Amino acid sequence: MKAVILAAGEGTRLRPLTITRPKHVLPIAGKPLLEHTLEALKKAGISEVLIVVGYLKEKIFETLGEGEKFGIRISYIVQPEVLGTAHATGLAEKFVEKEPFMLINGDVITKETTYQELKKKFEKEKPDAIIAVTQVPNPSKYGIVQTEGNRVKRIIEKPIQTTPSDNVNAGIYLFSPVIFEAIKQTEKSQRGEYEITDSIQILINQGKTVLVYKITTYWFDIGHPWDLLDANTILIKDAEPKIEGEIEDRVTIIPPVHIGKNTIIRSGTYIRGPVHIGEDCDIGPNSYIRECTTVGNRCHVGNACEIKNTIILDGTKVAHLSYVGDSIIGENVNLGAGTITANLRLDEKCIVIPVKGEKVDTGRRKLGAMIGDNVKTGIGTTIMPGVKIGPNSLIGPNINLFEDVPENSLVVQKQVLEFKKIDPEKTSGE
Repeated sequence: MKAVILAAGEGTRLRPLTITRPKHVLPIAGKPLLEHTLEALKKAGISEVLIVVGYLKEKIFETLGEGEKFGIRISYIVQPEVLGTAHATGLAEKFVEKEPFMLINGDVITKETTYQELKKKFEKEKPDAIIAVTQVPNPSKYGIVQTEGNRVKRIIEKPIQTTPSDNVNAGIYLFSPVIFEAIKQTEKSQRGEYEITDSIQILINQGKTVLVYKITTYWFDIGHPWDLLDANTILIKDAEPKIEGEIEDRVTIIPPVHIGKNTIIRSGTYIRGPVHIGEDCDIGPNSYIRECTTVGNRCHVGNACEIKNTIILDGTKVAHLSYVGDSIIGENVNLGAGTITANLRLDEKCIVIPVKGEKVDTGRRKLGAMIGDNVKTGIGTTIMPGVKIGPNSLIGPNINLFEDVPENSLVVQKQVLEFKKIDPEKTSGE
């Protein structure tokens, strides 16, 4: 069986991180998002994958190549215009060669058992389609799948006002080739796109057998930056703990911890797992790396820093006396000495941040900064909870940053200095 992964979208809700890359290659637990999916598919017995790409497609090519690393043969097809999931799926008709195939949204992550069980269910019951569903705290943000027994009766695409079912569309499907005829009959939705859920509804209306499969393990839809932190918290626990770098004397390591090749952990550093630290890093001395932190390759964390529940991308430097908590830091960022990412409101309410012109409740009491690539902060910078900084921006010293910073910006503050004459005899302390 083959698989098709939809990875053409821009991921605008994940900005500023996706200004310089597709969301599908953002790292989680030390690996790009799509790498987790490919490894899971390999374990499920799938060896051929087509990835539908579009936005910044070269980044995906560079990251995944032709799949030799995963033991999977990867091919690509470009969706030149964002016309929806049904249109993207239709591009795969020649690839699947009139055989059943798995379809996966490129921004979802689940355990390999989901793909294994989905495949077994299809082979046993031989339906026309299967939709994987899961349950989430706020189903109104997702497409709702109404069922009767184990058969799908109706799919209600987001946004909706009511939630007649707690089963949400997990973005994972298994189709027979009949889906391509339904795609050809699919009309544009109110969003102006051709939706695969509308194609599935056509199958249902035609009396085809569309079954439901309920996911029994973890599932994440990476739609916002903080979703990366949620997924990282779980996946980092499944990562293989391995220490390949150099550990100086008087370093404390509480497993599970992964430390990559050519990385040095300097004296006095305390690491409490689960933690993933990449290759060619320099950590410490006297730093505290706390639970659920992922540090990329070629990173530097200086003296007396504390990093907690944070994802740091490759090539980033966190200078001495800094605190980074519940944050996502892009590539080649330089945080000046004493940079602090505040992560908790004084009233301890959930962090609310602007996303595409709307205020979004993150559902998190603790959320730090989301910083794009190539940002530099001056010494003593303080960044308030939930603030986003666009790539290539410069933040001057001693700034308290309360609002988002667009990409390619310079932020400085005006300072008024007052000079007065003093009497040295009165200030000498004698």
